[in-house]
Amino acid sequence: MSDRDVDVIVIGSGIGGLTTAALLSRYGKRVTVCESHTIAGGAAHSFSRQGFHFDSGPSFYCGLNDSHSRNPLRQVLNVLEETLPAIPYDPLGHYHFPEGTLPVYSQQKRYLEAVRQFTPQGSKELERFIQRLLPLYDTLQGIPTILLRADWQLIPVLMGRCLPSLVKMLPHLGLVQSSVGQVMDREVSDRWVRRLIDLECFLLSGLKAHGTIAPEVAFMLGERSRAGVEYPIGGSGAIVDALVRGLKRWGGELRLGCHVEQILVESGRVTGVRLRKGEILHAPIVISNASIWDTYGKLLQPEDLPTSYRQTALATPAVDSFMHLHLGIKAEGLDNLTGHHVVVHDAERDITTPGNTCMISIPSVWDDSLAPPGHHVVHAYTLESHEHWQRDNSYQERKKERSQSLYRALERVIPDIRQRIVLELIGTPLTHAHYLRRYQGTYGAAIAAGKGMFPSTHTPISGLYRVGDSTTPGIGVPAVAASGILCANTLVQPQQTAELLNIQ
Repeated sequence: MSDRDVDVIVIGSGIGGLTTAALLSRYGKRVTVCESHTIAGGAAHSFSRQGFHFDSGPSFYCGLNDSHSRNPLRQVLNVLEETLPAIPYDPLGHYHFPEGTLPVYSQQKRYLEAVRQFTPQGSKELERFIQRLLPLYDTLQGIPTILLRADWQLIPVLMGRCLPSLVKMLPHLGLVQSSVGQVMDREVSDRWVRRLIDLECFLLSGLKAHGTIAPEVAFMLGERSRAGVEYPIGGSGAIVDALVRGLKRWGGELRLGCHVEQILVESGRVTGVRLRKGEILHAPIVISNASIWDTYGKLLQPEDLPTSYRQTALATPAVDSFMHLHLGIKAEGLDNLTGHHVVVHDAERDITTPGNTCMISIPSVWDDSLAPPGHHVVHAYTLESHEHWQRDNSYQERKKERSQSLYRALERVIPDIRQRIVLELIGTPLTHAHYLRRYQGTYGAAIAAGKGMFPSTHTPISGLYRVGDSTTPGIGVPAVAASGILCANTLVQPQQTAELLNIQ
C-alpha cells in the first residue's frame, strides 16, 4: 500500500491505536499504522529473554471468553472475527496487608465472607456499597460500547437503539456523575474496608476512591463477578497479535520500526506525517495513539495549536511511572502458587506512595508455555516518579535500591525468591520513557473525578484525532479499547456501524 492510497495514518500500535486501525479497516478504510518500536503493542507488548516470555504492562483481564461480554476489547475482536483463547481462574488473587492476607474471589458471597474474617461490620457495609454500584453495570447491558461514538450523532444512536436502557439508567444518573468516594462515604464507615476500596480503585485507575468515577468501578465489579477473570493464552502479546491479525485481515498495514517525527499541518488541517528519515506519508486523517503530552508537545509544532489550548493540554496531570521487576525463577516446590498478588507494606502510609503498594503477576501459573520447564515468569511493579531519574554513574545502583520494595513484596508470596532467580530485569521510568516513547514513562492522565473531563478524541486540528489512555478514564485495556471504538465510529456514519453489527 503506497501512501497515496492511505485514508488514515495511525501513530502508535498500542491497544488504542490497533483497535482504531483494525475497526477502520473493517469499515473499509485504507489504514497504515506507524510504530516506532520493532514490536507492536505499546504498553501492552510482550517480550522474551532466555526462553521466558514477559508481559510489559497489563496482567489482569475480564470477559475475554464470553462472546457477549461487555468488555470493549472482546466486542472489537468479535467484529474483527478474531478469537482469543483464555484460561479462567478463581480466586482472582490475594491482597497481602500487614495484618493478614485477603483472598479475592469472583463470587461475591465468597469475597464478602473473606472480608468478614477481617471485619464483620465492614463486610456488611461493603455488600451495601457493591449493591449500590451493580445496578449501574446492569443498565449498561443494552448500551454496548461497540455502538458508541464521540460526536453529536451519538444522540440519535442512543435514542434509536438503546432507549429502554437509557430509561433504566435514569434513576442512576446521579451515580454516573459521582466519584466512588462519594458512594463510599454514604455506605461505608469501616476504616479497613475504606482502605480496601481505595486499593481497588487505585489498581483500576491509578487514583483512590475520591478520584475514581463510579461507572468505572461498577464495570469492574460487574465484570469480575459475572463474566469472570481469565488470562489470555500467550499473555498480553496474544491480545496484540489478535488485533494485528484483525488489522491485516481487513486490509490494514502495520509498519514496525517506523518512527513518526512530526504530524504535518497546513492551514489548520492535517496533511500527513514526516518520518525520522525524512519520508513523508500523506493522509487526510491522522490518529495519534501517543500520549497527550507527546502528541501536543513533540509531534506538533507549537504554532499548530491555539496557545491556550496547548498550554492547558500539556498541563494535564499524569499518573506516575513504575518500577518493574521481570524475573525468571525456578519453580520447584511452588505447586500451590497463585497468579495475582498485591502487597501493601505499611498500613499507615498512603497506598499511592511509591513502593508501598506492589503488584505481582505470575502468569505461568496458568500458561506454562511462558517459561521453560520447571520455571515461572514473575512480573512485579510499583509506582515510581520519573523525577530525579537520569542515566548517570549511579543509575545501576539506584535501580537495585528502588527495586527492593518489590523484592520485599515478593518475599511475602515466595519467601526464598532471591535464591530462585535465574534471570533478572529491572525497569525504571526511564525504561518506560525510552521503549514506549511516553512522556515521563507515564501510564496516562490522572484526572480526578469532578476535577475535569478527559480530553476528547477530537483536536482543534481538522483531520487529527487522538486515542489511548490519556483520552478515557482508567489505565487498563478496556479503557483504551473503548477509546479506539469511539474514534473509529466517529469517522464513519452510524449506519455503517449498524450494518457491521447486523443491527436493524
